[in-house]
Amino acid sequence: MLTGDAAFIKKMNRSLILGKIVEHKMISRAELAKITGLNKATISVQVSDLLKKKFIIETQQEHRSLGRRPVMLSVNRDAGFVLGIDLDKNSITFTISDLIGTSVRTDIIELQVSAYDVILKLLIEQINGYKLKFASSCYGLVGIAIGIHGIVNKDEIVDYVPQHGWQNKNLKKDLENETGVNVVIENNANLCSIAEKVYKYHQSNNLLSVSLYSGIGIGFIINGELFKGYHGYAGEIGHMIVVPNGLPCSCGNLGCWEQYASEMSLFIKMDEKQKNLAFNIEEIQYRMKEQDPEFTEKIDQFLYYLSIGLNNLINLYNPEILVVNSEVLRLLPDTVKKLKAHLSSPISHYSELNISEFGKKACIMGACALAIQNFLGVSELCLTLSEESSLDK
Repeated sequence: MLTGDAAFIKKMNRSLILGKIVEHKMISRAELAKITGLNKATISVQVSDLLKKKFIIETQQEHRSLGRRPVMLSVNRDAGFVLGIDLDKNSITFTISDLIGTSVRTDIIELQVSAYDVILKLLIEQINGYKLKFASSCYGLVGIAIGIHGIVNKDEIVDYVPQHGWQNKNLKKDLENETGVNVVIENNANLCSIAEKVYKYHQSNNLLSVSLYSGIGIGFIINGELFKGYHGYAGEIGHMIVVPNGLPCSCGNLGCWEQYASEMSLFIKMDEKQKNLAFNIEEIQYRMKEQDPEFTEKIDQFLYYLSIGLNNLINLYNPEILVVNSEVLRLLPDTVKKLKAHLSSPISHYSELNISEFGKKACIMGACALAIQNFLGVSELCLTLSEESSLDK
């Protein structure tokens, strides 16, 4: 039996109530009591406190029937703002979101350098600019979450970023000291899995999100919790060996999965005659339209090696939802059908295999969601992309 003191129980009740208000967007006190199982007195006390702190607001729902219009509760979306940051190889994307996950501003800065001190200074300048711009709101800039395309340990230390050559950088501390805003540092693949859970697969507690770009990363949500492993390094699945004594990898091993099934590996193979990396998404679209037989052969090989790794993941984790995030796969016809054809083993069990709708925006969507969740103090967050949000475009 779970027990706790009054303060702990109050905190848990608050989390539950606020989480349901976020999820339902507009909800009455009576409906809150019904879906949470809490008594009306508890609902009344908690709601009164949330109203006082301006976390929520009251509105009256319009209806045509006679009688008193019900008073509805909603999150005060403009009480504060969060900042999601995707720190990639050649650019940094900044997205400001309100407290219901709607993007209000996105800026992209191209990177010409990899030096930590230079990029740190750039981040500080941008963050302080956003602090000033949104200072007039009730709580201002309430939190920041940064997606790192590298290894982040359980203490949020940036252990290694191969694209920039960073090792053992305490980006969280450096930014918090200079900006005074709470910062969360997370692996980009983990943030992609959070985005899938928060914005689309609300009811799934066992979800794997596989991202295929310069490498391959995976975000695990197991029993409703983000799984990071003992040191925080879980998810470096791109370095699973799928071809013994195969192609050399930057990690020092031979035959790693990302050498065969990442988008970058596909671009290299498509462009190996020119010996450069000019091949891109636009070229993929052109080859598809031309029905190039060499292109078709390489795509089939790409899907074959991708399915090998997916098969291993399915057998290891038995996921309910398996989401593959790839711009290339979103363009190809019948991708899911072709992948499933390679996953025909009777012992490989999963409920759904889908291509992510979010693409490269998934990382920053997950970052905004994580920052919102931390500020509101809710244990489970369910957001819906609205038509006005640029995150879904």
